[in-house]
Amino acid sequence: MIPFQPTADDLLLVCREENDLYQTLKANGVPCRRLQEPEEAFATAPPRGALLLLADDYPEQPLEIRERWLELAKTKQLRLYLEFPASLPGVPSTSARKAGRLERGVISCDRFGPPFPAGTIVTVPGAHPIEAMASDPWLVLGVVAGFSRISFELAGAETRPLLFTLPESETMVATIGLSHFLRGRFAPAAAWQAIFSNLVHWLTRGRRQIQLEWQPRAAPAFGREETLPSEAGEEALSRAASWFYRARLFLPPGKEAAYRAARGDSRPLMAHWPEGNGSHGVLEGLTSAIDHRGKQGVRWWRRADCTGEVSGAMALAGLARGDGRWKETASRLGDWLYSGSILSQGERALPSSPCYGLLGWHDRAAYGIYTDGWEVYYGDDNARAVLGTIAAAGALGSTQWDRSILRCILANFRTTGTNGFRANRMLAASLREEGWRSFFDSETLSFAPHFQAYPWACYLWAYSKTGDPLLLERTVAGIRLMMEAYPHRWHWTNGIQQERARMLLPLAWLVRVADTPEHREWLAHMTDELLAHQDGCGAIREEIGLGDGKYGPPASHQAYGKSEAPLLQENGDPVSDLLYTINFAFLGLHEAAAATGDRRYQAAAERIEAFLLRAQVRSADPTLDGAWFRAFDFEQWEFWGSDADGDWGAWCVETGWTQGWIITVLAMRQLGTSLWELGETSSIAAFYAEERRQLLGTGEAATVA
Repeated sequence: MIPFQPTADDLLLVCREENDLYQTLKANGVPCRRLQEPEEAFATAPPRGALLLLADDYPEQPLEIRERWLELAKTKQLRLYLEFPASLPGVPSTSARKAGRLERGVISCDRFGPPFPAGTIVTVPGAHPIEAMASDPWLVLGVVAGFSRISFELAGAETRPLLFTLPESETMVATIGLSHFLRGRFAPAAAWQAIFSNLVHWLTRGRRQIQLEWQPRAAPAFGREETLPSEAGEEALSRAASWFYRARLFLPPGKEAAYRAARGDSRPLMAHWPEGNGSHGVLEGLTSAIDHRGKQGVRWWRRADCTGEVSGAMALAGLARGDGRWKETASRLGDWLYSGSILSQGERALPSSPCYGLLGWHDRAAYGIYTDGWEVYYGDDNARAVLGTIAAAGALGSTQWDRSILRCILANFRTTGTNGFRANRMLAASLREEGWRSFFDSETLSFAPHFQAYPWACYLWAYSKTGDPLLLERTVAGIRLMMEAYPHRWHWTNGIQQERARMLLPLAWLVRVADTPEHREWLAHMTDELLAHQDGCGAIREEIGLGDGKYGPPASHQAYGKSEAPLLQENGDPVSDLLYTINFAFLGLHEAAAATGDRRYQAAAERIEAFLLRAQVRSADPTLDGAWFRAFDFEQWEFWGSDADGDWGAWCVETGWTQGWIITVLAMRQLGTSLWELGETSSIAAFYAEERRQLLGTGEAATVA
């Protein structure tokens, strides 16, 4: 057998067969050879050749570098790439430590071409860098503000080197295991392709001009210009509904520790744990934090809104796809929410309590965590739980939750003031101290559709079933004031687009119950304002609003990640938000089309649907396949955004707000129905008078339809 004789143009790699960089070089036709031992590699390498020592056991085991290897490399004039070394001669360094979730990579030189100048941001999830000093690094790691490029001078941020050359040598050093970029889900792909292509160019002294390409481990289901197959909608719905089971998000209480341990398993994730069936609610979802293996954390608590929303999603998906298991799960979720959980029990079940009928925020207190959590009441969260279970009841042909649904609507309505507004956030302590009547008689104003819009939708729906004029009067009063305040007095949360999107549902349903030219004009105007920022692919571009915003972009590197935040850094950034905006726009436009028959609402919803089918995650990882991440860059066509939100970052997956409503609307469109129509069989009118007397007293008389 003729021994292997590499040329100076061949890349020699010391690594395991499965190494991401090695497999990528082979797939791209780059002449390379894998060796198992560094001694063999240094002996085999030809003069002026290229040698890469890769850290297969990153981050558990740094690469041990022997000084004589560096001397041999110098003698042979080798170009050498070392990653995650335990130490380096002449370079002050310390042991590795895990980087914080907020730390991102930044290109700190102009070696990678015009598309990726100095200041370009990249991600290196779950980095465990060694600490080293470098005077002129190619890449650095730090907490930096910006969307695709840093928004402030890099000198103003604390950084440390990621990739640099040793002084007076031809040795390149990476302080982390860069070669695990596929496993670790480094992003964006185009920037990392340029970085590794340039690394090959440097290693071969410019003799290898190649553009490396690869498919990320979590990628959009379809390309921007790719024709959608006829069955794309049905397939997306099935994958999305199945995702809850694959990701073990119906996990029973008490299994959290075992779940955490299993997520580190190299076997199929959680394959040895039951999928759950909804009897204990649904976990909130996946966090944005990605570790070095490409795995994401889980939000362990069970929220009322997510549970109600997922109940509706599973019921409709089961009806649309003929899956009885999904419908059974939906039924169990609703039962748990209204009768089996802490969220509806305690003083919320006592008629004498001012908290009677409200739904708690989450169940963390059941595990001894954040013990006052369930005593915070958000009207919009209660409303989405109700809307989800209205959808579930209609899809299942059930009336078993109708009294609980009505009670929750009235419980929120009796804390809504004379102007039609409710406090954005209400503490149980305040209700106990002041009583519900003080809120009902107040002149509260809050020009924040994020918090006000969906309770209004619930009041309009209840009015259509009961004919109680007070429900309509206060809701119309609030909507009128909200529309008059637009846009300068609106109080936006993470951006103005999400506020516009939230308003579509109550405006569409207002047309249902009071079809006037003015109400239609309100709906048309808000739709026009939202769609002025719809891209040709169907994505809706985020926008920072005028006036009073609660959570704007970080104003410095130091402010990055310190609070909730939008996905963009400045207006014009090409990002769509699937947690706060486009998911609710999809619902609102679908309901507007159903309420009015206007083709423009239908066409806008069709464009969003096509975008969502393309933007759904396709991955070999069962905890990701079929999900939708919060952030999508529709120019790079990749999951990307500013990850500055301290709680719900760019790569989070919310089971209710995002996954739940996208599934619900996709299923309704396949079934040819609407949320309003699903609620037509409700029986709340039969016991409205009784429940109204219980919650509102004898007050104004109700006209029961």
